[in-house]
Amino acid sequence: MIWLIGARGMLGREVAAQLTTAKLPFVSSDSDVDITDYDALAQFAARACTQSSERTIEYIINCAAYTAVDNAEDEPEKAASVNAKGVQNIARVARGNGATLIHISTDYVFAGTGTRPYTEDDQKSPLGVYGKTKSDGEDAVVREMAKYYILRTAWLYGRHGRNFVHTMLSLTGSKDEIKVVADQRGTPTNAETLASVITTLIAANAKGHFVPFGIYHVTDNGETTWHEFACEINRLGKKYGRIPAGHDCRILPCTTAEYPTKAQRPSYSVLDKAKVQDALRITLPHWQKSLERFIKDMETAQ
Repeated sequence: MIWLIGARGMLGREVAAQLTTAKLPFVSSDSDVDITDYDALAQFAARACTQSSERTIEYIINCAAYTAVDNAEDEPEKAASVNAKGVQNIARVARGNGATLIHISTDYVFAGTGTRPYTEDDQKSPLGVYGKTKSDGEDAVVREMAKYYILRTAWLYGRHGRNFVHTMLSLTGSKDEIKVVADQRGTPTNAETLASVITTLIAANAKGHFVPFGIYHVTDNGETTWHEFACEINRLGKKYGRIPAGHDCRILPCTTAEYPTKAQRPSYSVLDKAKVQDALRITLPHWQKSLERFIKDMETAQ
């Protein structure tokens, strides 16, 4: 049995859909089970084992997180309670149940001062509260247990909830001109890609192709800037009718200094995916192909 935590979030809903498609039995929780409360987690696990015919939890997938990067600067304790203490609680419950933990982390654990894709072994050096709490959560997993997969991702978007793609479609479809940061580089990642890696990992282990425990980087392939990403969203939005016909929005590049935010962002946060691709014998899709499929398949124009 699989326990999916954070099941109603953007990634959690995508993971749930793919687990269902793959016919992998799972139970789920979200705000109904407070991850900052160890007893609540332990009691849910006990109930799930009692009520399920499988009786044991084989995997716990943690998609829950405090992700408000700027707000975290004003709410460090709240961010830490979810991203560090909450993750530690989940790791302890996983260990107590003999379960493998699949935990989602972020490119924000790095300072972003590099010039080549970050590998899993590169030294962490988060810039702000959000990145620090996510780094602390990773450390808690490593400290508490041995059976874990930490999957770092970046620039995530998906069908459910607010994200950059939905925001850009709305803005470029209604504004005459917008400015987007052009000096931060990373890799847009469809939540569908990350969810697919999670289900593929579980399936590989079930088939006897054991994936070594540890930290893996998972994003789509390629790299770009937020400005180039916005321009591609606009182009595809027009191509597939997600932006009103005839409307043209100028997307102007700007610097990070021109668009200040409370939390400092990594200027270069591209992650090296060779390890996960080798381990799972897969090739992750290029971000432009993932984005085109996403916009093409959207049910309604934003």
